[in-house]
Amino acid sequence: MALICVINPNTSRSMTETIGQAARAVAAPGTTVVAVNPTMGPASIESHYDEALAVPGLLEQIALHPGADGFVVACFGDPGLDAARELATAPVIGIAEAAMHTATLVGRGFSVVTTLSRTAGRALDLVHRYGFSQACLGIHACEIPVLDLETPEARKAVVQACRAAMERDGSDSVVLGCAGMADFCHEISLEIGIPVIDGVTAAVKLAEGLAALGLRTSKRLEYGTPPAKKYTGLLAGYTRP
Repeated sequence: MALICVINPNTSRSMTETIGQAARAVAAPGTTVVAVNPTMGPASIESHYDEALAVPGLLEQIALHPGADGFVVACFGDPGLDAARELATAPVIGIAEAAMHTATLVGRGFSVVTTLSRTAGRALDLVHRYGFSQACLGIHACEIPVLDLETPEARKAVVQACRAAMERDGSDSVVLGCAGMADFCHEISLEIGIPVIDGVTAAVKLAEGLAALGLRTSKRLEYGTPPAKKYTGLLAGYTRP
């Protein structure tokens, strides 16, 4: 049995519930999925500023779930991933990282369809960081804000953007560039006829696999527990013992 904690780094409870439903739909029998969001931070993450202010709340949730066998950071910018890996002993998987890895297993090239154009640069940074510069054939925005993804019009726009990306890039699969698109995945794949990868569900399966293999985050060097020190002001509660 495994306990996977899926953390939506923004404070939108309705989005957290959508993410949790998608995660539980693919979890194996015996896996418990807990979907949570911070008590502080931005309502959505659509800028570097939002991302920076979301990290303390993300780390708060890591600390509140010490018994988890794996964590999923359910934001396509993979905010705070390195810090989360320092804090947690269990594996921490970002959804962009998981989705891109998965895409390379089902085709030679993939496209990313994200929300706003201003987030495309961050997606490109992650493509390079994770070593997928050759596999990623294009990054495209549907120009729908994160919190507007729950509308029927948004679903249609995302489907259209995925089809256009596939045709323009000649890609074998499409990676959805927002956790708020988690429940679109199967529908879009049927519409456009190629694999469509949602990072939330991909990350859950990877977390389950690592738990089954008994693999945990190495604490030898960079991801070792952060050194104890005092924090002040709004971060006073983050002082490590």
